[in-house]
Amino acid sequence: MIPLRSTERVRAATPVTVTLIALNVLVFLYQVSMDQEGLTLFVERWGIVPDAISGHLQTLLTSMFLHGGWMHLLGNMLFLWVFGRNVEDLIGGGRFLVLYLCCGLAAAILQVVTNPYSRLPTIGASGAIAGVMGAYLIKFPRARIVTLVPIIIFITTVEIPAWAMLLWWFVIQLFSGLGSLATTNYAGGGIAWFAHVGGFVAGMLLIRVFPVKRRQWRAWYEEE
Repeated sequence: MIPLRSTERVRAATPVTVTLIALNVLVFLYQVSMDQEGLTLFVERWGIVPDAISGHLQTLLTSMFLHGGWMHLLGNMLFLWVFGRNVEDLIGGGRFLVLYLCCGLAAAILQVVTNPYSRLPTIGASGAIAGVMGAYLIKFPRARIVTLVPIIIFITTVEIPAWAMLLWWFVIQLFSGLGSLATTNYAGGGIAWFAHVGGFVAGMLLIRVFPVKRRQWRAWYEEE
């Protein structure tokens, strides 16, 4: 299932969401401009290497602006666009940025804790975006997500309740993460499942402490 848009209306510009997307794209374009050796060194320097995290705590932040390929980047940015704008519109750009970064940090920390001996760099905005999705679940559970769904050989769009889609996504991440705990191979790549879990839970918790941005009375009336 690929989310395309939310039925929840965005009432104002969302410059932080747009800026985050632009930064991620620019960093990725810089990545693809490197040769393989340079790219490997770049990712090892700025990505999270759990086995060597001591002394490199800055990678908890920098890693969330790196991506492993075009599909990794485009998928993350699509999810950020679909869910991020409503959350930013609700709490304001400054609070949204703090929420995003805090969720990314929480995601990175949980991934390190659950896989402390990995020597592979962990990169991507997925943990921070999972936090935005968790926040969306709390604030917009009744919204519907227009989703691209393949049915046998056909592709169609359906509107799925946000709570159902997001909880289903979270359950997949959680059980995939629990299954990965049995893996002891540190030489191969994979998905940082617990980064998704950590970010999502952090978003659900942190959104409760951010006050809603003051809006005009008429806008609130139109919501009813």
